[in-house]
Amino acid sequence: MVAKISIGSSLYGALAYNGEKMNNDEGRVLGANKIILPTDGHIDIARMVENFNAFMPKTGKTKKPVLHISLNPHPDDRLSEQQYEILAREYLDKLGFGEQPFIIYKHMDIDRHHIHIVTVNVNEQGKRLNQDFLYRHSKKITTELEEKYNLHKAQREKITPDMPIRKVDPSGDIKRQVANTVKMVGMRYRFQTIGEYNAVLSLYNIRCEQTDGRVNGSEYHGLVYFATDDEGKTIATPFKASCLGKFASRTAIDGRFERAKEKIDVAPTKRKVAEVMAHSIDKADFIAKLKVRNIDVVFRYTDEERIYGVTFIDHGTMTVLNGFRLGKEFSANAINDRFNNAEATNTPVASVIVAPTDTGSQPDTTPQLSDGHQQTIGGQRQSPGSHSTTDYTLPGLDLFQPGQSFNPDEEEFRRRMQRKKKGPRHRF
Repeated sequence: MVAKISIGSSLYGALAYNGEKMNNDEGRVLGANKIILPTDGHIDIARMVENFNAFMPKTGKTKKPVLHISLNPHPDDRLSEQQYEILAREYLDKLGFGEQPFIIYKHMDIDRHHIHIVTVNVNEQGKRLNQDFLYRHSKKITTELEEKYNLHKAQREKITPDMPIRKVDPSGDIKRQVANTVKMVGMRYRFQTIGEYNAVLSLYNIRCEQTDGRVNGSEYHGLVYFATDDEGKTIATPFKASCLGKFASRTAIDGRFERAKEKIDVAPTKRKVAEVMAHSIDKADFIAKLKVRNIDVVFRYTDEERIYGVTFIDHGTMTVLNGFRLGKEFSANAINDRFNNAEATNTPVASVIVAPTDTGSQPDTTPQLSDGHQQTIGGQRQSPGSHSTTDYTLPGLDLFQPGQSFNPDEEEFRRRMQRKKKGPRHRF
């Protein structure tokens, strides 16, 4: 049995997450302590918060008083709801939280049913409960429970360097898939902007957006992740980075941007792209030949089908590079003139001279993939910036404003092209 413990400050967020599962018939309350449960089974989040607050001091120094725990038995362990509740209560007793206010939920949103527990780590006097060696203690408890109840031994899935990255499967545990993919992408690939980061994530049907705002007078800068289908439409409730792990946070990703700048060598990718471009007869041929070289290309289009952004994902060197980093001849403008204009006029595509390799990098004009324009991944048209008609909301997310999710240079280019299409304005 695997236990995952999240320590946070938002009681409302933890209760809302589980309440939403219940209200969507994907969860059920199994039991509680010191909390009044509704008789009709419908969870009122505000009332649940009031219940918890009744057992918590009005003031205190503990900034993160909320524990959100998930207990995940092995998939082969088919337990009754009573057995789930017994496991949860015994786990909390051994952890030292048996007398705290808590709610036990069962989640059925995936085939592997599991338990979620929301509790607090401060007592009525405002004193924080002992959390020394909390995770080590938790691991010992789950091992004891497995032995006591003859359960299968379940271990947390380990991310290994050779583990394949796959697209999000809507029928599986979406949160777990997103977390694993984000972690593996961060471990393996080098990128320098949020646009390049999104380019590689989009290959696996994930989109990342920045959120900026103020909470209780303090500035907030975070990331939110979306699972999408092949058309780029959101298929599940978005996940705050804090729900996935520290590796997904804005601080962690910004750190990867900085470290990548010192390690990226554009020469190998530039050489391969130049060789392919020199022998490509059209855009489809260009995409196919890059794929043979283990390179994916992501195009972004204006409403008029003009290419205004291009990013290359080199799986051989594990680098993600905006086209302009390779040189002006690989920029969005150059590629659009080479392929789109030629296709529109049915004229042959001229050859490109393979430039000598160099290790210099060009100024960053990497776009974001959340701007609502279409993109192409490996030749397939996508719309990663579009959202489905389902209004997926994240508790507390309405407090924040979207951060910069586009590239200013590319957006200015797109607006300029739109103005050209409309024609000049005349003043009389």
